[in-house]
Amino acid sequence: MSKKQKYYVVWDGHQTGVFDSWEACKLQINGFKGAKYKSFSSKQEAVKAFDNNYSDYITKANKKQKQSLLEVNNLPVWESISVDAACSGNPGMMEYQGVETNTGKRIFHFGPVSYGTNNIGEFLALVHGLAHLKKLGSELPIYSDSKIAMAWINAKKCRTKLELNPNTQKLHSMIQRAENWLASNQYKTKILKWETKQWGEIPADFGRK
Repeated sequence: MSKKQKYYVVWDGHQTGVFDSWEACKLQINGFKGAKYKSFSSKQEAVKAFDNNYSDYITKANKKQKQSLLEVNNLPVWESISVDAACSGNPGMMEYQGVETNTGKRIFHFGPVSYGTNNIGEFLALVHGLAHLKKLGSELPIYSDSKIAMAWINAKKCRTKLELNPNTQKLHSMIQRAENWLASNQYKTKILKWETKQWGEIPADFGRK
């Protein structure tokens, strides 16, 4: 069954107008602070909406409601941070980073460290992001493209099978600190799944594929 065509209105962006694909819309809003946009199921609806004001469609929305609306319409919440990891080998040289989703500006980075795995990196990146946002008192969501890491966060446990030995001792110590942080801290941060098939590579991607 083919995916139903959607149309995207950009009221504030690099260019404004009606766009017939998410990729075209994304080019206009990515990196544009305060971008205003919304998807519609028909071109007629989209054209009509563009002739009206953005506020007509987001009438009662506060910041959290706007984020929910974006998620419902299968659009990323650009006011967020994104995390990702890269690993050469399994285990191998591993590093991770967190960036501003809308600009790609790096917020934090760790590594590379020897004898790591990609899943461990994804897990540690999420914990780092959670700790960073809590320290700032920020309620921005975090995007990850790793279902495994997100499951480990929910379990508050890094379920890696990486053997503990002299080569991996430093990394296992980091994992223990991360697990301890999860066990002793509460947070309201939403962890969201980055939909790579719809939106392309996560902004924190290291570009090594």
